[in-house]
Amino acid sequence: MSLEQEVTVSVDSFYLGAQSDPAEHRYVFAYCVNITNQSEQQVQLLSRYWQITDGNGKQTEVSGEGVIGVQPQLAPGETYSYTSGAVLETPVGTMQGYYEMIDQKQQSFRTPIPLFRLAQPHILN
Repeated sequence: MSLEQEVTVSVDSFYLGAQSDPAEHRYVFAYCVNITNQSEQQVQLLSRYWQITDGNGKQTEVSGEGVIGVQPQLAPGETYSYTSGAVLETPVGTMQGYYEMIDQKQQSFRTPIPLFRLAQPHILN
């Protein structure tokens, strides 16, 4: 198995109604990411890339160093978790992307972030 397959990502998303304003087309979501290193070596997250798509098909790309201001190192078997957020103009959308990472030998690889949904509760069946 390659490192891309041995470092896994899972995401849970939540609608933040108290921070949203549907009348102003402002829908706020939080998402909690778990990055698990199932390989036999230490890895480090260097940067992130997100593709955010709202319910109208409008796409926004976000990239930058680290996550929430850090470039975490994950030992074998370790999971790193963080929470961040996104603001959409529609009550439903999706996010996906990848993390740019390096292994102990400074070899870079990308860990995919699987597509996940952002949705206001009860908007979808």
